[in-house]
Amino acid sequence: QVQLVESGGGLVQTGDSLRLSCAASGRTISNYHMGWFRQTPGKEREFVGGIVRSLNNAYYADSVKGRFTVSRDNAKNTVYLQMNSLKPEDTAVYYCAVQYQGSYGSSWYRDFGSWGQGTQVIVSS
Repeated sequence: QVQLVESGGGLVQTGDSLRLSCAASGRTISNYHMGWFRQTPGKEREFVGGIVRSLNNAYYADSVKGRFTVSRDNAKNTVYLQMNSLKPEDTAVYYCAVQYQGSYGSSWYRDFGSWGQGTQVIVSS
């Protein structure tokens, strides 16, 4: 089983940038598709972006396309989420996860597991 630990969240202003990290242990994540999700109180976990294991192709939710970038460093067993031009509606707890089932490059949270504890991002207006 993979264990994931997210970090890098914080309080920023509109237009600022943050880079979130997701450090994995237990297994090498180069064998897996990986995803980033976010959640606000009372809402379902929302897909943000993912990266597939082969070719490292990334894919994104429309709400963050052009602003967020998912990348991975297999040597460090870490996945990153670079967030630029942040908006107040990006405020959420951000989670990374491993895709264990489903279609190639899924965006459905039930296809993912090994959730980390999350890291809080707050974007002030």
